[in-house]
Amino acid sequence: MRTLLGFVHCCCCFLLLLPLPLWVSLAAAKQLLKYRLAEEGPADIRIGNVASDLGIVTGSGEVTFSLESGSDYLKIDNITGELSTTERRIDREKLPQCQMIFDENECFLDFEVSVIGPSQSWVDLFEGRVIILDINDNTPTFPSPVLTLTVEENRPVGTLYLLPTATDRDFGRNGIERYELLQEPGGDGGRRAGGGVPAAAAPESAPYPGGSKRRQEAEAAARSSVFELQVADTLDGEKQPQLIVKGALDREQRDSYELSLRVRDGGDPARSSQAILRVLITDVNDNSPRFEKSVYEADLAENSSPGTPILQLRATDLDVGVNGQIEYVFGAATESVRRLLRLDENSGWLSVLHRIDREEVNQLRFTVMARDRGQPPKTDKATVVLNIRDENDNVPTIDIRKIGRIPLRDGVASVAEDVLVDTPIALVQVSDRDQGENGVVTCTVVGDVPFQLKPASEGEGEPQNKRKYFLHTSAPLDYEAVRDYNVVIVAVDSGSPSLSSNNSLLVRVGDTNDNPPVFSQAVLEVSFPENNLPGERVATVVATDADSGKNAEITYSLEASPLSSEVPGSIFSIDPDSGDVSVQAVLDREQRDTYEFQVTARDKGVPSLQGSTTVVVRVADRNDNEPRFMQDVFTFYVKENLQPNSPVGMVTVMDFDKGRNAELSLSIQPGDHDQAAGIFSIENDTGTIFSTVSFDREQQTSYTFKVKAVDGVTFPSNSSYTVLPPSSNMRTVVATVVATDADTGLNADLNYSIVGGNPFKLFEIDPASGVVSLVGKLAPKHYGLHRLVVQVNDSGQPPQSTTALLHVFVNESLSNATVVESQVARSLHTPLAQDIAGDPSYELSKQRLSIVIGVVAGIMTVILLILVVVMARYCRSKGKHGYEAGKKDHEDFFTPQQHDKAKKPKKDKKGKKGKQPLYSSIVTVEASKPNGQRYDSVNEKLSDSPGMGRYRSVNGGPGSPDLARHYKSSSPLPTVQLHPQSPTAGKKHQAVQDLPPANTFVGAGDNISIGSDHCSEYSCQASSKYSKQSNGDIKTYLHKQYALFTSQTLTVQYFLI
Repeated sequence: MRTLLGFVHCCCCFLLLLPLPLWVSLAAAKQLLKYRLAEEGPADIRIGNVASDLGIVTGSGEVTFSLESGSDYLKIDNITGELSTTERRIDREKLPQCQMIFDENECFLDFEVSVIGPSQSWVDLFEGRVIILDINDNTPTFPSPVLTLTVEENRPVGTLYLLPTATDRDFGRNGIERYELLQEPGGDGGRRAGGGVPAAAAPESAPYPGGSKRRQEAEAAARSSVFELQVADTLDGEKQPQLIVKGALDREQRDSYELSLRVRDGGDPARSSQAILRVLITDVNDNSPRFEKSVYEADLAENSSPGTPILQLRATDLDVGVNGQIEYVFGAATESVRRLLRLDENSGWLSVLHRIDREEVNQLRFTVMARDRGQPPKTDKATVVLNIRDENDNVPTIDIRKIGRIPLRDGVASVAEDVLVDTPIALVQVSDRDQGENGVVTCTVVGDVPFQLKPASEGEGEPQNKRKYFLHTSAPLDYEAVRDYNVVIVAVDSGSPSLSSNNSLLVRVGDTNDNPPVFSQAVLEVSFPENNLPGERVATVVATDADSGKNAEITYSLEASPLSSEVPGSIFSIDPDSGDVSVQAVLDREQRDTYEFQVTARDKGVPSLQGSTTVVVRVADRNDNEPRFMQDVFTFYVKENLQPNSPVGMVTVMDFDKGRNAELSLSIQPGDHDQAAGIFSIENDTGTIFSTVSFDREQQTSYTFKVKAVDGVTFPSNSSYTVLPPSSNMRTVVATVVATDADTGLNADLNYSIVGGNPFKLFEIDPASGVVSLVGKLAPKHYGLHRLVVQVNDSGQPPQSTTALLHVFVNESLSNATVVESQVARSLHTPLAQDIAGDPSYELSKQRLSIVIGVVAGIMTVILLILVVVMARYCRSKGKHGYEAGKKDHEDFFTPQQHDKAKKPKKDKKGKKGKQPLYSSIVTVEASKPNGQRYDSVNEKLSDSPGMGRYRSVNGGPGSPDLARHYKSSSPLPTVQLHPQSPTAGKKHQAVQDLPPANTFVGAGDNISIGSDHCSEYSCQASSKYSKQSNGDIKTYLHKQYALFTSQTLTVQYFLI
């Protein structure tokens, strides 16, 4: 006994020690919350308090409430647990779950409420139900505004006729309460046999004459007329209006009656409507059809195809003929019955008109009337109950909703990575619209994900086709390992064959700052050229952070290297956002070639984490130092008769640069008097000077020459070339340029380009392969040597580049390779900015040809003009005076003009020469020879004009002195006359002598100057100079001189005596 009492005492103490919310949860685990609410209410109507109904004390804020379902019409206060309506109006007649419900207590709204403990340490889920109460918001209506009833004549008093019933979407007290039969004012509704048409029935709102007293009298008169209305209660609880004959009916006296039939419901205030009841008096039909059964019941599989027969209704009529012919029509049937079913009016077969879904309609109840064709027709009715049998035609549905404080929107749940294991993150509801085994559903999570399903409740009353689960975490989450989980939930029902469906939830793991920034390299080495501009970018350091958001935002800073105490901020700086390291000073490799510092990356998380890397900047060399000899003058003493190719001395040269910039090329440069040309050579590697001849002191005692040192040679040593025929087609491969790079990866990715020597765009190089192709059509002007400057760049940072020269010789054949090689050698010493492409004299030759043609045409025009003038004067003098012997002729055109030698050119005050005319350098030569003989050219036949003289002005200017005094003559013919602004003519061919170089005219192959008996010193030297040239050289020279001559616009006139 003491032991039992102790056990009870311990149990009581244990219950007292339990937390109040947990105790309430355990006590109310099976409780279903029920409330009542009238339809059509306004928003914010209080329904009930969930907290008080569950016995939970609120106010501290530790226990909160959340409405998990039913939020379309309901809402709950998270703190107080007050349940109320939303702004959405509740219409009981439009709720899908209340369409086919005839019991007031079965129309309800389900909802779910979760009770959440502090920090979601525990969650309880409760189900509730709000029963929707009907209000009188629908007016009863008849199936038609005009109801027709046929009544046979001579029916005995008390004969009863069934009238069409009205329908009201409300039910119970708000449903149909009574029917009333009214007659038009005056009591004479309808028409008499052979009479007119009666007046239409007045609307309900039309007042009777005389007020309410007259209305009551009219109603009393209606009740005492031939017909009386009787309302009977059927077995189904409906009210059936019936028309009772109270007086004799004589079709021959009156064949119709029109009454008003009004229906009222029992609401407060009541609603009513009315229709015209037209009673037609016909002949006698004294037997009514009779159904075999009063109630027909059948089962129909859902989704049956249209036309499927269901059952046949049979009725019999003892009458014969037309009065015994029966037709079947729907009686009290809803619109859905008439839409889904078809009733054959002749055979009574009921069949499927449209497919029926059990999940929408699980039972159809209606009446069928059998009506004979007698006058008036007699009817009978039977009730049909059609049960829809379930088929497994619905897949399970999976609804994933939020639970507690973990947000879930648009199928995405956000869960922090530090959430505890076995934390519920979502509510999963699985349902199946089918029944029985077809609706029993099993649910599971597929795939290797750290989540699992646990039942939300273990109640026995939970329906098999509607279950709820919590989705729990089953393992720790790591944002850096997996950021998103696609949780796929599969539900399978127990039907045969079974149906399944799936739904997915994207669980997005939230990040916490648990990863520091990380650099890809612990030590980053960068090569950067010296002599930079301040502010240039040296390198970009990039750190990565596996976190996201603010936790992954990184800022960079510079710090001193652990091995060096030097602060890098004075020389280098870093962009805190991009990580670009820039140099703030000018670097000099010769002073310091390496810098080392540390870059630190910090994220913006709380607390902040950091990582670092060491940056080593190696200063790359530029060719910024000239080679320097150890001495300005080297003096060597050698013995005479030294053997050729013997060393005579050594020079020492230094360069402070590095690598290729310090590679030197030594060469012998000629002295002032070209003493060392071809006598000395120098070895490039050692600087040793060798002699190529044996010295003889008696001939020369000393040699002076210069040694030139060049570093970083930019011209390639390979002076080869490629011959390209002019007939080559486009896209012909000319050559392939190949470059190598000792680096790897992106630093060895090479790109080729032509940066010079391609003015005609004839050639194109493939950037990747270095293949040079012909892309233009070759023309005569393209003949000759083309020097292409090819540049190759790598893709490193900073990029490195080098150049090479590619020589292409365009010609049909290679007849003189020595000439081409000499052109290639000259191109190596030509600046790269100057293009070498094709024949440079092609365009000049075309211009010269045009000038020659113009000059010849001008000369011929002048000669023709002179001949015309001379002939005209000669003819005129003959015609006027004739020839008189011994008479002195007038001074004619051929007489040489006399000039006053005493007059000298004037000079200005400063002793300078006076300003000369614009054409002062033009020389006009007039030459003639006795007997009309021609002066032929010696080496060139440029013109057939007799006595044509050609002179070339050599550096002559407008300030040239009078050249007449430089001319000497000893023979009378031929006469050379120099017009004004030219030297005075003599009596014989004159040659220029003793002239200063700035005022010298040189004969260009004229036989006048070459064949003269007296020659000046310069003319003889010129003849000797020309005679030394080969015939081909002379032609080329004359061609050039002729062009210069024509550019000076020299006018030559010849006159025959």
